[in-house]
Amino acid sequence: MSNLDKALAYAAANQEANLNELIDLLRIPSVSTQPERAKDVQAAAHQVVHILTQAGLENVRLIPTPLHPLVYGDWLHAGPDKPTLLIYGHYDVQPAEPFDAWESPPFEPTIRDNYLYARGSSDDKGQTHLNIKAVEAYLKGAGTLPLNVKFIIEGEEEIGGPSLEQFIPANQSLLQADVALVSDTAMVSSSQPSLVYGLRGLYAFFLDVTGPDHDLHSGAYGGAVNNPINALAHIISQLKDGEGKVLIPGFYDRVRPLSDEERGLLAQYPRDDARVQKETGAPQIWGEAKFTLNERMGARPTLDVNGIIGGYTEVGTKNIIPSTVHAKLSIRLVPDQDPGEIAHLVQQYIQQIAPPSVKVQISSRGGAPASITDFSIPAMQAARQALAHVFGREPILMREGGSIPVVGAFQEHLGMETILMGFGLPDDRIHSPNERFYLPNYTRGTETVIRFLAAYGG
Repeated sequence: MSNLDKALAYAAANQEANLNELIDLLRIPSVSTQPERAKDVQAAAHQVVHILTQAGLENVRLIPTPLHPLVYGDWLHAGPDKPTLLIYGHYDVQPAEPFDAWESPPFEPTIRDNYLYARGSSDDKGQTHLNIKAVEAYLKGAGTLPLNVKFIIEGEEEIGGPSLEQFIPANQSLLQADVALVSDTAMVSSSQPSLVYGLRGLYAFFLDVTGPDHDLHSGAYGGAVNNPINALAHIISQLKDGEGKVLIPGFYDRVRPLSDEERGLLAQYPRDDARVQKETGAPQIWGEAKFTLNERMGARPTLDVNGIIGGYTEVGTKNIIPSTVHAKLSIRLVPDQDPGEIAHLVQQYIQQIAPPSVKVQISSRGGAPASITDFSIPAMQAARQALAHVFGREPILMREGGSIPVVGAFQEHLGMETILMGFGLPDDRIHSPNERFYLPNYTRGTETVIRFLAAYGG
């Protein structure tokens, strides 16, 4: 029996134990953005250390940071003539609110109709866990790996990964590898695998608009003092036009045009208006008319208001002009757009259009560049081979609209390409109530990574 067969047999024999271990990890409410969950984030990090250690990884340790810890582990005995793979994942999760929108509690994992429901099940505990289990299958089933492996798993991805962003350039030798593997993306469908070769970048910022120094009676002062909420609405209305084109001067100056080859690749993704309406529940699909749906969702920059806080929002009415209003906004970036330059353009433009009757303060909340992977490299070919074997179909190459900040950091500081081989599905409801992970993809994903390790290790 070959080492590959031994690894596959071990994974098959331990499916139930692996799933139970994942369920235990999902019970921990490791919400990185909420300070009151800091101890839970620490608990999840310690649990990941335990899982890596039990899997047979070496040099496993918790790495403290100013916020939430990193987890590192490796196995480097395949020899210098074999490639080194850096596997990345994150153990932190998005907030679960509103809790009453969940059919089952978000941190009480529940299996229904072949789906595992829990916050973090798909993004990204489930996908990180299957990568660990694939490596474990080789180490426990065959006693060796066909290549060298390193793991770096963080607890701040959902808040932009600030600690890892500082850690990577300061620890290049520790993290150096031939290529990285990230499973934090979605497939086209349960029967059609895909490989993501491009991710959008991100720039996020807060916008505070202040008028009077205290709330005012709207009857006594209405018409004399500008309402900060009204002013914010006017500012926001000048950021985009009715089709979604961003109106900030210079915003599109560095946007890399899509080549005919890329447009052809993106056109292969089987997505249409009806499908997106079904996935989202939106009454109608919307966006820049001269770009296709796939292009708008993965290869065009966007600007969105993520939340507005201000004024009276309790039951009943309260006729006031509020003192201040707060907005959270994010911009998705495409290749060649620089987050720092975009931040400058945003600040400059908003200060220009803001009325003098209010005070405006803009605070950056972090950013990351977009990334593109060369899909002709050997590791990408190994991933295509593994996916085709397990799912019986060649994977589609695609660009995804989300952001994984570490991918750009790997390129910039380590000169390393990233294989984005995810096993989520478009309707996993990540970042939303009732997040779920399709259990057949958990087991098939584990097998795919095992076969990828064999193909890439040679």
